[in-house]
Amino acid sequence: MHGRQVSETSIAPPNGAFSGGSCDSVGEAGSFGGRAGRRGLSFAAMFRLHCTKKLLDRIKPEIAEPGQSDTALGNWYATALFWKPQLALLVSERTLLPVLMPLAPAATLARRFPAQLALVLKEHGAPSEFIAQEVWRMDKVQYAKTSNRSVVGILNEFVKQAEFWLAAYAYEKGDDDDLLAVSAKLAETPCSPLYKGPVSPDRALHELVKAGAQA
Repeated sequence: MHGRQVSETSIAPPNGAFSGGSCDSVGEAGSFGGRAGRRGLSFAAMFRLHCTKKLLDRIKPEIAEPGQSDTALGNWYATALFWKPQLALLVSERTLLPVLMPLAPAATLARRFPAQLALVLKEHGAPSEFIAQEVWRMDKVQYAKTSNRSVVGILNEFVKQAEFWLAAYAYEKGDDDDLLAVSAKLAETPCSPLYKGPVSPDRALHELVKAGAQA
């Protein structure tokens, strides 16, 4: 891996509230976690993946009506990066947490995403129980069109920064540690929708986890 080493430590505001914002280029799914997160969830838990048009054109999924995910991190926004190699960038609507991962095969992106998210959450030091609960709640996916312009704006800003950092890391296909490192680097970026609170996605994640632990 190039650059910062990935951690090897062992770990097992309301959705859609952003009305506008951007990132500075510097380098209600209900309760969750513990007994509260398990209570009453006998159904197949689901998350919504809001995709840009170019990603929807690649996947060609059935489009669902707007709604909320069953996950603590809320709905996710995703776009395709047609670089070499091709990548996907996903952002949590609730925390703006970014996740980079290989795009191909695009048809299995949603199926592969929970595992990649688990690695990113581990990289941020999230507790194993939180990670397990979040992945468990992503049993099924519903695709949707993008509807939150602010999150789309953040997604576009992260695309620009990701291009820079991946070049800096000399990323090549198969260097998954680099994708984790760049995802973590992007999460340190101050984003205007978070200015009145945690400021950056990594801090927003930590506040979300802390709030769940105290619930």
